Amino acid sequence: MDELLRRRRVYGADHDDPDPGPRPGHVYRELVAGPLDGLLLDVTGWSDRRLREGAVLDTEIGSYGPGGHTLYGPGPAGQDRWEWQGDTP
Repeated sequence: MDELLRRRRVYGADHDDPDPGPRPGHVYRELVAGPLDGLLLDVTGWSDRRLREGAVLDTEIGSYGPGGHTLYGPGPAGQDRWEWQGDTP
């Protein structure tokens, strides 16, 4: 696994987790822009269809605050980088 990737934080990891980075054998997408910019999303075991559709992720730091969600999905940057598509309540 690339050294830079190992130093990144995975979406959903606790802030006090001593090792919030990626795990060997897992598959990740980098989240680009928006409130979760720079985090990695674990997509291990996701179907091709689900990977094409992207994800709606819980976040308290988006436009709608606590209880809000943010949308990420594949974009022109490539399959390994998912771009922010907006926030939703």
